[in-house]
Amino acid sequence: MSAIAFRLNGEMQSIVTPAETRLSEILRDQYLQTATKVACGIGRCGACTVMMNGQAVNACLVMAWQIEGADIVSPEGLDAFETARIVKAALIDENAFQCGYCAPGFLMALTVLFLSNRQAGEPEILSALEGNLCRCTGYHSILRGALSAANRLRSGAASETGDTP
Repeated sequence: MSAIAFRLNGEMQSIVTPAETRLSEILRDQYLQTATKVACGIGRCGACTVMMNGQAVNACLVMAWQIEGADIVSPEGLDAFETARIVKAALIDENAFQCGYCAPGFLMALTVLFLSNRQAGEPEILSALEGNLCRCTGYHSILRGALSAANRLRSGAASETGDTP
């Protein structure tokens, strides 16, 4: 058992847990952050995607010992980012998801992309979404939503300072 300190959605946290505990388990079981889904458990589906130190990571592949001092944003914390709110609205407008199980992972991946590259186009979007799987929609509506979000962001819908939680 190790004491681990990290920031979760802008607030300092400390947890005592075995070093090999997965971040997805910590978020869901200890902090009730259930938008972080557990699906494949091997980093192939993207359902557990979170932001760690500004990067999209699969929470099922990150162990507790790796989050010491890290800044973690779960899907529940995304509304602190204006970019995420714009992406979410665009996905909703395009009816991007059917069951919604994969939606938090897609939203997280797109938000991380647009936070680092406000000018991202279709090639960058496709690359950012490579690790996210959806079994319901066939991706066309997701891509339309992502492109709509990109257009909204390029047209200045989000301010430069609106993305600091």
